[in-house]
Amino acid sequence: MASIRSVFALKNSAKLALSARSMSSHPLAGLLGKLNHVAIATPDLKKSSDFYKNLGAKVSEAVPQPEHGVYTVFVELPNSKIELLHPFGEKSPIQAFLNKNKDGGMHHICIEVRDIQEAVSAVRSKGIRTLGEKTKIGAHGKHVMFLHPKD
Repeated sequence: MASIRSVFALKNSAKLALSARSMSSHPLAGLLGKLNHVAIATPDLKKSSDFYKNLGAKVSEAVPQPEHGVYTVFVELPNSKIELLHPFGEKSPIQAFLNKNKDGGMHHICIEVRDIQEAVSAVRSKGIRTLGEKTKIGAHGKHVMFLHPKD
């Protein structure tokens, strides 16, 4: 499997719908890579992990990510991953999400990009807000930038 160079995470991106035809000449077409994972916030990490284990998936152990306020579990699929998110700490953004979505749900999608700094500059130039001024190190040890869910 190719290593991940950098990733974008599009929060609550179920609203994002792009056709393949429109992407072919889109200015970001050369920056956007493959889908890395879909992140799902869950109120019960063990129950969610067991669900995928019972389906025969390879499921990682829970890893605390204190700088992001989450525990992460990765479910490996043949062509991508599912990231299970659970609150870590009192100021977890996942807890705020779960307060609004009691049963959990899709939190973000993560798309690999060729050059994270170039991609951040490109989306900002289009008026897309980022959640933070600088990239952070994500669960894969790679730079990530979250985009504002309303954009």
